[in-house]
Amino acid sequence: MRASLALAGFVLAATAPLVAGKGTLGFALGTKKPDGSCKYQADYEADFDAIASASGSKLVRGYSADDCNCAQQILPAAKSKGFQVVLGVWPDVEESLIKDTNALTKYVPQYKEQVYGITVGSETMYRGNFTGQQLLDKINFVKTKPELGYLNKTIGTADSWNKFADGTGDDLVRGGVTFILANAFAYWQGKAAGKDAIYTYFDDIQQALAHVQKISGSLDKIEFWNGESGWPADGGSDFGAAKAGTSNAASYYSEAVCGLLDWGVNAFYFEAFDEPWKPVSKGDNGLVADETHWGAMNADRSAKFNLQC
Repeated sequence: MRASLALAGFVLAATAPLVAGKGTLGFALGTKKPDGSCKYQADYEADFDAIASASGSKLVRGYSADDCNCAQQILPAAKSKGFQVVLGVWPDVEESLIKDTNALTKYVPQYKEQVYGITVGSETMYRGNFTGQQLLDKINFVKTKPELGYLNKTIGTADSWNKFADGTGDDLVRGGVTFILANAFAYWQGKAAGKDAIYTYFDDIQQALAHVQKISGSLDKIEFWNGESGWPADGGSDFGAAKAGTSNAASYYSEAVCGLLDWGVNAFYFEAFDEPWKPVSKGDNGLVADETHWGAMNADRSAKFNLQC
């Protein structure tokens, strides 16, 4: 039994097991090669081969259907490899909202079996770009497209867990959104690897899910996922008591993410592969952070640790 399961039983006592059976594992997947150039169908096919071989997963999520012609390139690759994709719309500015939506309406009808769902926005409420009602308007704009009508139940959004726990996202639930991805990073809360990080992760998910269920008035009306969680491996930056390292990432994956799956919660791991093209960033605390080593696999698609749950 994974160490996280006893902890999960404590934290999720009110709701777990959340659904019958084990949760579904997916991976966040970028649109660029290690050198920063755009991926094409063959690149996605190689990505899918590596993901399936290492983890058994056949599901990925992206963030912009138009970026690097993602929908055009990833969907035929998904069809050839038996994968499904959650495509993204970046609604932060009108231009990207329109371009992403147009890409969806053009390519999704050709690959209906490959598209599991659509997320409109990624942590837009967390960044303060939109209120819940404003984001709901963006989601409903995408939902009005007749080409996407068959996905009505899985057109939603991804945001930080606390925006679903504190009421910020209530308008989405009341407005009929039934596909919610809650991101939860114990690492970005500065929790030490091990019990502190696992407890925080499960508690974050429990808080978000419990509130969503309360507002919806149902245990299963909302399709709820952990939209992102992960841990930086060797070469990554530390954040407070959260120390980067491959051994810490491996234990977090096995005990936290796989543990959540055991409790019937679907989860996307962030992310599938290292992205060395990403520039060095600076956090709110003014410290420089390396975000190029978050992959469960290296840029060459070799696994860093055991990815079987």
